[in-house]
Amino acid sequence: MMDHAHDLACVRDATDRLLTAVTTLDNASLAEPSRLPGWSRGHVLAHLARNADALVNVLQGRPMYASAEARDADIERDAPRPVEVQVADLRESAARFEAAGEAPADWSRTVELRNSVTDSASRVPFRRWAEVELHHVDLGIGYELEDLPAEFLERETGFLAERFSGSTGIPATRVTDGTHAWTTGRTADEPEITVTGRPADLVGWLAGRRDGAALKVEGGALPVLPPL
Repeated sequence: MMDHAHDLACVRDATDRLLTAVTTLDNASLAEPSRLPGWSRGHVLAHLARNADALVNVLQGRPMYASAEARDADIERDAPRPVEVQVADLRESAARFEAAGEAPADWSRTVELRNSVTDSASRVPFRRWAEVELHHVDLGIGYELEDLPAEFLERETGFLAERFSGSTGIPATRVTDGTHAWTTGRTADEPEITVTGRPADLVGWLAGRRDGAALKVEGGALPVLPPL
């Protein structure tokens, strides 16, 4: 089982870094495009706040979102808000998530996320940590994949490799940073393709943030991954 208490502390640290960075922005900066197609920086921040509340729902046994349409509508509604409102919402929603995470609970229980995905409750804090770190990078304000904590990069590589494991559309693949190794793709076959790279480049490729051009590929072409 994951150490949810450790991961909650990591979420706090990542959120503090995000809040410190966002407070330096102005309203015009928030209206500019983020690195996510079709989303401004305001959309990214609105998503992060609403994701915190959605994960509170998950931890408390409610549906993550009322519907996909409601999720999208909430982000569109909140995206144009002034920076001070965005910062306050980020801080307050983060506090609600932290309170839910600190409440006594059975962390071995199974919870349901979006699209009928299920997971152990103990992995929810790590999922939130990933949301905060990757979307901080998506803002395009000077925080890059190379700035992510080494522990996060290693664990996120494993998390994403596991997510794609068993996918028939991806050839059996070994992923390695030269120190650690994971397998992904079709699990019935022995890996024929090996993808090697720096931790930041591996996460960038697996998370759809980089095209994989910096990676070394042996045994075939770089696998094409489905969107997250």
